[in-house]
Amino acid sequence: MDFAGLDTPPREQTIRQLRELSRKLVRELGFMRSTLAGSELAPSAVHAIIEIGQTPGIQARDLGEILCLDKSNTSRQAARLESLGLLRRAAVDGDARGWGLYLTEQGQALRRKIDKFATDQVSAALTRLVPEDQQGLVRALALYSQALSQDNPNMSRPAPAAPGDAIRQGYLPGCIGDIASLHARYYAETAEFGAYFEDKVASGLGAFAQSLPGAGKEIWLHVDNGRALASIAIDGDPATGLAHLRWFIVDDSLRGTGVGRVLLQKAMDFVDGHGFATYLWTFQGLQAARHLYESAGFTLAEEAPGEQWGSRVVEQRFVRAARGAT
Repeated sequence: MDFAGLDTPPREQTIRQLRELSRKLVRELGFMRSTLAGSELAPSAVHAIIEIGQTPGIQARDLGEILCLDKSNTSRQAARLESLGLLRRAAVDGDARGWGLYLTEQGQALRRKIDKFATDQVSAALTRLVPEDQQGLVRALALYSQALSQDNPNMSRPAPAAPGDAIRQGYLPGCIGDIASLHARYYAETAEFGAYFEDKVASGLGAFAQSLPGAGKEIWLHVDNGRALASIAIDGDPATGLAHLRWFIVDDSLRGTGVGRVLLQKAMDFVDGHGFATYLWTFQGLQAARHLYESAGFTLAEEAPGEQWGSRVVEQRFVRAARGAT
């Protein structure tokens, strides 16, 4: 809704003045620079540090909402801060796939530096305004920011796509690195797997990808902006009628969207179409994954301590009888 008065300047003039002032604010606050607030980080990363520091344990999806970033960009932002030693992830109690984001000691130190920089910048500017103007500025900016947030196209978000809309079948350039990275980060937190495990995922997946397209073999990916954020593969052998379900992983940003179930169903449709009996390897303690497997018809066949992934865990083998084609 627009408000107009008899003694106000022309609306076009007000719009022009506000646009000019907004551009000047962006420049003076440093948002046009490659780094911000005396740090070595880009503006979006600086804001991520501030928000995580204000809300320790915030999840990636909520951080993305605050920063108006999509899932892929939020995930990349968090991964970069983590690689710089500024951020750590911790499992959320009662949520098998939930990860809270926390600043490390190094991240906290950087946040204090950013806060001081911003406080000094604003404080210096306020010394040039009388107290009455200072309070008027606060009220005006509050009203302006609130008005901008209403029906703002920069803040709007497209309706979420159906879980299957972004699924691609077959090899996609870059997917080997994406999938290995997803596995490495998730299982480092879950089971303290290290370089041995990441190398095993990457090398095994690389060899598998070279066999595609192949009889009884296929991979499905959830793709966002060219990046694989979830995957599942079937490595089947028509001669034996046996298939191995492999590399099933879903990024935290997709938790609760149903992507995992869609991928698993596509894999099950594939094995049923070939009449394969199917097996998979996992380890004890991944209850959410186990529930998903059991809902698709898998049953626990054996479990025993083992080190096939580089760390000692109780390994489990689940099996699913052949269905469909004969």
